Amino acid sequence: MIRILGKLQSINVRKVLWTCDEIGLEYQREDWGVGTQPTSDPAFRAINPKGLVPVLVDGDAILTESNSIVRYLAAKHGRDDLLPEAPLARARVEEAMDWQATEFNAAWRVAFSALVRGNPAAGSPEQVAGSLREWNAMVGLLDDRLARSGPYACGEAFTVADIVVGLSVNRWFQSPIERPDFPAVGNYFERLRRRPAAGPYLGGTTD
Repeated sequence: MIRILGKLQSINVRKVLWTCDEIGLEYQREDWGVGTQPTSDPAFRAINPKGLVPVLVDGDAILTESNSIVRYLAAKHGRDDLLPEAPLARARVEEAMDWQATEFNAAWRVAFSALVRGNPAAGSPEQVAGSLREWNAMVGLLDDRLARSGPYACGEAFTVADIVVGLSVNRWFQSPIERPDFPAVGNYFERLRRRPAAGPYLGGTTD
């Protein structure tokens, strides 16, 4: 049975768990991270010297980056509905996942740290306001994309891109911020929430 190291509250751990549930995989999850077992523990660092969650242990294979783990699981278990085999279709899914991990995440990092985690060192009021503007702008880009080519991030079919993007959208909805009205994103989020495997992961503020 595969092992997943990381606490449920982590947005990146949730990506992996949701993927496992979509595929129907059995797994053993172990709590690691703030408030649970510290990732500074030598036993954890022996598995992942970076000291970050999630970590996937699948036999002799160890993987440590959430989006890579998601792609690995879908590919290993032959789920080309979640991660297409055709090069262009696959590239579009990976493109959306890369956008989530870079531009989308970078936009909300300061605002989320200040307003949700309550970190006074997250940034100045101006930096927090700028982060909020960028965060809403990224959601606006997603809204435009969904309005043009939805109902999912890469078109007509649900893919692993929707797992990672959907969890970032969940963070946007659950955070105590002022949000513009983005109808396509709202409809998208409700569509994701209706998926049986999504239930435990969409809702509640994540770390």
